[in-house]
Amino acid sequence: MNYGLGAYKKTSINTARKEEILLMLYEAAIKFCKKGIEAIKNKELAKKGEYIGKLQDIIMELNNSLDHEVGGKMADELASLYDFIFYSSTQANINMDAKSLEDSLKVLLTLYEGWSTAIKSLKKGQK
Repeated sequence: MNYGLGAYKKTSINTARKEEILLMLYEAAIKFCKKGIEAIKNKELAKKGEYIGKLQDIIMELNNSLDHEVGGKMADELASLYDFIFYSSTQANINMDAKSLEDSLKVLLTLYEGWSTAIKSLKKGQK
């Protein structure tokens, strides 16, 4: 194992701002979703379960971090999308259904793009 890389990743996470952590979580969710799709297509049961489990852990973390008082309707809509991803990924896991994970991936990519754009415009406004 490359301990230097692990230490670097840990340091970068510990020093990252909330927006950067949010994007890192989405990137990881997208990565595990894609790996889950690949595992289903290759009929790799153990890997499929592992990747979908990691995807669901991230989705639960994102869902649990929502502040419904501050976020209002936006937080409620995000919670609905996270519920959809969790449900779809569960169906993919149970039924070996890549299509359900592909649907989740589309939502994740759209959310990532939206957050990425919003964060970039916030940074421009702070200059």
